[in-house]
Amino acid sequence: MKNIFLFLLLATIVTIQGCKKDGDPETPPIVVFKTGAGYTSTDAIVGKNAALKMGIQVTKTEDNLKSFNVSVAYDGSSATVSKKTDEIPSTSTQYDADVSITTRNQAGTEKWIFTVTDIDGNIVQKTITLTVN
Repeated sequence: MKNIFLFLLLATIVTIQGCKKDGDPETPPIVVFKTGAGYTSTDAIVGKNAALKMGIQVTKTEDNLKSFNVSVAYDGSSATVSKKTDEIPSTSTQYDADVSITTRNQAGTEKWIFTVTDIDGNIVQKTITLTVN
């Protein structure tokens, strides 16, 4: 009887793990910029010390959402500075965030990077590049 139980347990584990193949593509969360009055949602030319509002809407696909981060890279640099990080409640199927920024008081470029990660490690990034004059 013990051997039958162990066999059934092993068969169940193999079946459950076999449902999703390692090569199956993951479906990352859907991330879109908020549009409409008051939102900057595309690359733009702006002034120094410009106050802007950007927003995202995230929809869960396969896996629960985990985190949201906003960072910026200045003047074509690959180095980024994190400006906002939120942990997303694991029960959330939707997540919305508004981010208020003020551009630097110098001409150049600012690449704003919005990153969403789900619990399976899928990452989606959306960017807006501001040219500051």
